Formats: sequence, C-alpha cells, structure tokens
Amino acid sequence: MAIVSPSILSADFGKLGADCRTVLDAGAQMLHYDVMDGHFVPNISFGVPVLKSLHKTLPDAFYDVHLMISHPLQYAEPFIKAGATLYNFHLECEDDIQQTLDAVKALGCKTGLTIKPGTAPEALAPYLDQLDLVLVMSVEPGFGGQKFMPSALDKLRWLKAEREKRGLHYLLEVDGGVDDTTAPLCVKAGADVLVAGSAVFGKDDRTAAVRRLAAL
Repeated sequence: MAIVSPSILSADFGKLGADCRTVLDAGAQMLHYDVMDGHFVPNISFGVPVLKSLHKTLPDAFYDVHLMISHPLQYAEPFIKAGATLYNFHLECEDDIQQTLDAVKALGCKTGLTIKPGTAPEALAPYLDQLDLVLVMSVEPGFGGQKFMPSALDKLRWLKAEREKRGLHYLLEVDGGVDDTTAPLCVKAGADVLVAGSAVFGKDDRTAAVRRLAAL
C-alpha cells in the first residue's frame, strides 16, 4: 500500500481547508505543502501564515512540508511552530545541510531531504542515516503540470537498495507527474509515498483517485 500525499498546490485556495478535508477523508495520509520563495525556484507559493491557519483547521493532519527555498535554516523554526510534521528541504539549497538537519531535529520535527532531477542520489549518502524521508523530484521543482522524468526511477531503485544495505528506515517519496500511469512504476522502483496534485484534486471523484494510488 502506498502513502498518498496530495499536493495542495492543486487545491482550490478559496476553500483550502474543505478541499484538504476531502482528500484526508478519502484516505490520504499526508498533505504535501510546497513552499516556494521566488529565488530557489521562480514561483512563489505559501508561507508560514497559511500553514498555521490550515493546521488550526485540520490539527490532526500530517503536514509534509517541502521547502523549495534557498535558505531553509532560517525558516525551520517558524514553519515547525506553525505545524510542519516533516520539514523537507533541498540538498541543493544555499544553507549548510548538517546545520539545518540539526536545527530541525532540535525542534522535534521529522527530517527530509529532496534532490532535483539533475542531482545524483549518491550525493545524499552522508545524510541518509539522519533522515525520515527522501524526496526524488521527477520534474524540475517550481512548476506544476510537467511531464514525468523516467530517470527518477533509477534514483528510487538506488535509494531503496542503499536503505536495505545500510538497514535504514527512511521513506522514499516521489513528486512530479505522478498519475495512474506513472505511479505504479514509482512504487515498483521503491517509492513509499506518492505526491499527486492534479491526479487527486483535479478529479471529480477524489476518493476513488486517492484509493487507486493507495492500493498500489
């Protein structure tokens, strides 16, 4: 069974709380919260106040917070205090990776690292024993609606093999172009968590969409 983490970038912002409740009720185990700063990626999305409000509305949800920002260290405390369950930032960011991981752990939050399509999974090796989750981007971060990059599958396979070899327990997550066609390939390659935006929020029957992905 796959863990489904619907990307709220595809939700209706005019009724964000209600939209998120529908996918949680449908069986989604996480909410994927994409933070963009207009620098690390060209777009700008949500900040701390939206997460705080959403957490107040849905306090029991698991907030899978994905920081597509240049300086995740300075925002760790605000986002974690606002309700982040897992603080997941990019290996390619400008801050010191170890210092940021240490800060997140000190705040009592789960840790994650993400790699872009152009980054080899081996670059994560020094940090894998400290992580609760690794996210493999199967599109370039910052834009929705991109086509799935099959190179992500080889990265998932390597990270799964490394997890088994080292006896580690991090979850493997994939994000970008995940739908009914690509999701089975990702799960077969080792993905535990599927981030899906339009493949869930864009469907008339969201319950069926979540259940199809979760059944993989």
